Amino acid sequence: MLSGLSSSSDLSLDQLLEKLSSGSLRQKRSLVPVVEKAADQLAGMGAAALKSFDREGDDWAAGWILQILQRHQPAALDTLLNGSCGWFVTASECNVDYAPLQQALLEERFEDADRLTSAILRQLAGKQAEKRGYVYFSEVLSIGGLDLVTLDRLWIAYSQGRFGFTVQARLLTALNGRYDKLWPRIGWKKDDVWTRYPGSFDWSLKAPEGHMPLINQLRGVRLIDALLNHPALVARR
Repeated sequence: MLSGLSSSSDLSLDQLLEKLSSGSLRQKRSLVPVVEKAADQLAGMGAAALKSFDREGDDWAAGWILQILQRHQPAALDTLLNGSCGWFVTASECNVDYAPLQQALLEERFEDADRLTSAILRQLAGKQAEKRGYVYFSEVLSIGGLDLVTLDRLWIAYSQGRFGFTVQARLLTALNGRYDKLWPRIGWKKDDVWTRYPGSFDWSLKAPEGHMPLINQLRGVRLIDALLNHPALVARR
């Protein structure tokens, strides 16, 4: 039994990790505080704590373990990563360096991660997008699907499954495609007033589901609609 944990978590560490890797979404989320209390034991396991998880996937349970070690046992995390640019594999068709983004998400610096995501999207859209400082909706389809998937995976993996493009798309579908209902649902609008950037956004794991990454909603829905309906992201829903 894990010492110091509640009766709902009378599990060995191996049992806890098994539930994290194979349990339902509801079961996993119920274990979030339990896993944090097990930080010292997880640190003692080293790489074995992540053996059940796929580095090419987006399992947020693995991301949460990494964030817990970053919070409570950073020395153990450094040993586990062994100088690598991040635990999750970050494939790119354009040789994008995702290490700064993965590090920002790991450290829960979500505002920094959001800015990095915007910069990467401009880079993926091409020189003109970088020069003008934003992406046209018409440029989205030319963006490589592999990179959009990598962005989505990292946001999901380091947010307990709460943030990411496909999370936003799922919420939009549940709202029958109504963007006017999506904005308040994800905290981008309140009482019919747009949320002021950046100070009024919630840059934490307590933010509403789908709150991040941000897309400039003041330009209308065409950019975010093009992103959420990119074939590579549609295939992940």
